[in-house]
Amino acid sequence: MEAPHLPRQALIDAHGGGGFRFAGMSHRGSLLCLPDGIWAWPVGSPAALTEETLSLVFARAGDLDFFILGTGAEPWIMPQPLRERFREAHISLDTMTTGAAVRTYNVMLMESRRVGAGLIAVD
Repeated sequence: MEAPHLPRQALIDAHGGGGFRFAGMSHRGSLLCLPDGIWAWPVGSPAALTEETLSLVFARAGDLDFFILGTGAEPWIMPQPLRERFREAHISLDTMTTGAAVRTYNVMLMESRRVGAGLIAVD
């Protein structure tokens, strides 16, 4: 994967219109937020989620306790094989709509929790 847009975590200031604002920057498309940076994420819908699109998350399992997945405008239940992969990596997983995920991620980040998020952009 390419270098991150931002080489650190940051609060998400706004979302919608197909993108996000954070750290004085604007990004169109989905985001992957991890302890060492924020990346553009080529996931446009929950159906595109695979172990490959989540590979950075699993590579940083030692730095994460929680992973919040923003599934877009609709709730979505992650398939059991991917849920099991998170369990094997000892990462607690929660899926919710992207708006709720942004709010939850921001709160957990402000609490200095070891959290990451995959945020699927919504219009």
